[in-house]
Amino acid sequence: IHPGVCAFRVVKFRRTGESSRSEEDGISGEHEVQIEGVRPELEPVELGDGAAVPKEFANPTDDTFMVEDAVEAIGFGKFQWKLSVITGLAWANAMEMMILSILAPQLHCEWRLPSWQVALLTSVVFVGMMSSSTLWGNISDQYGRKTGLKISVLWTLYYGILSGFAPIYSWILVLRGLVGFGIGGVPQSVTLYAEFLPMKARAKCILLIEVFWALGTVFEVLLAVVVMPTLGWRWLLILSALPLLLFAVLCFWLPESARYDVLSGNQEKALATLKRIATENGAPMPLGKLVVSRQEDRGKMRDLFTPHFRWTTLLLWFIWFSNAFSYYGLVLLTTELFQAGDVCSISSRRQEVKAKCSLTCEYLTEEDYTDLLWTTLSEFPGVLVTLWIIDRIGRKKTMALSFLVFSFCSLLLFLCVGRNVLTVLLFIARAFISGGFQAAYVYTPEVYPTATRALGLGTCSGMARVGALITPFIAQVMLESSVYLTLLVYSGCCLLAALASCFLPIETKGRGLQESSHKEWGQEMVGRGSHSPGESQE
Repeated sequence: IHPGVCAFRVVKFRRTGESSRSEEDGISGEHEVQIEGVRPELEPVELGDGAAVPKEFANPTDDTFMVEDAVEAIGFGKFQWKLSVITGLAWANAMEMMILSILAPQLHCEWRLPSWQVALLTSVVFVGMMSSSTLWGNISDQYGRKTGLKISVLWTLYYGILSGFAPIYSWILVLRGLVGFGIGGVPQSVTLYAEFLPMKARAKCILLIEVFWALGTVFEVLLAVVVMPTLGWRWLLILSALPLLLFAVLCFWLPESARYDVLSGNQEKALATLKRIATENGAPMPLGKLVVSRQEDRGKMRDLFTPHFRWTTLLLWFIWFSNAFSYYGLVLLTTELFQAGDVCSISSRRQEVKAKCSLTCEYLTEEDYTDLLWTTLSEFPGVLVTLWIIDRIGRKKTMALSFLVFSFCSLLLFLCVGRNVLTVLLFIARAFISGGFQAAYVYTPEVYPTATRALGLGTCSGMARVGALITPFIAQVMLESSVYLTLLVYSGCCLLAALASCFLPIETKGRGLQESSHKEWGQEMVGRGSHSPGESQE
């Protein structure tokens, strides 16, 4: 403002839809906001550095925005809280997994099953999960995240309830395999959930729905304490499907992923979804046109093995394999070790059992259920520890640390410790291996682009099921031959997985979700919106 001129000032905003290059044109496209009575020849004044821009002029210098920009601008709010609860209900399928460690000794005694048939009953669930994980990933990439998740949950619910009516061993074997086939698609809830989360909240929020996994395991043990002595294992199977039933009722509220809609060419639907989120959160929408970085094919397996992702994919497959192999192995070992008292007495007990009868069995006692509950509660500190360190030391180091602690605790089990020390070691080991699993669930959706995110997570989940498929024959069959060899296998596998975590080429801490595989990794969020208040946007 020149000296002697009226002190009223004119503020210019560039409305979204007009790029900064338009200033070179005869009609600049800039809109002057004038105060009545002020002479039109007054010189316009730009907002100073650091001055607040009104919400209605959000995204002032861009004529387009991507879904990532909108999600970051809208932020975390009421919509994400609702989404956390609903996707968390699907994630509570942990009950269907935890029931394996309870059902196995029960059917071993009730139906007089040899140990290999007991192990097969557990493995068949993981066969179903392994065979379907990639299929569900493809469905989610081709037909939508919501579609894949809904079908998989309804499938799991139906066969989960039906397995409670199995009359003989062969029937329950087939039905539990079909349950596993459905469970293979439930991890797609993480894909759907992650694609609605702003960058800063993503790790914490994905870990938040992991709390539902922990709640599911604890609830399953508590349910078993009440139901098993009175109603029996059939009612336990039926009641374990309750969280999935609740999800089936509420899932119609779920929107389709806006990232998926944009990628599939449905910008209008994606924009409507983003406006819905902005309304629920009470936040402004970025102005301008919603665009996709680059249209590309979806859900192609070869995209996981491009030069940029090949090494990441192979290492992640081994990490997921080791996670599931060790986690479910520990779950199955826990009941075996508690029934024996400690590692030393389990060897002598096996020799006595062989001398008597190969079908000798023991039901889980009240003390076994109590100790099982204590080790299951370790999932909660596992979430808290992971939550505290994952944004401090990064995803890769968090996974490596989790594997190292588990391996160390496994080696300490070689000592002839009492039941109390055994419970503490199992508690720590399970807390960290579950934390490693959670870190993998954070890292994997972050490292792959939108076009292959669901497929990448699906194939990793499939490799995890391979590990879970093998582990019953280690934790239940090999254990009969050598408890020390069994522990050495788990410890060695986790040491290798810790090395694999360190060798991952990409650290996703502080990066946005990648929209296109054709851009440099993380370019979408490193470049966009990263200016500090004092930097020029022109």
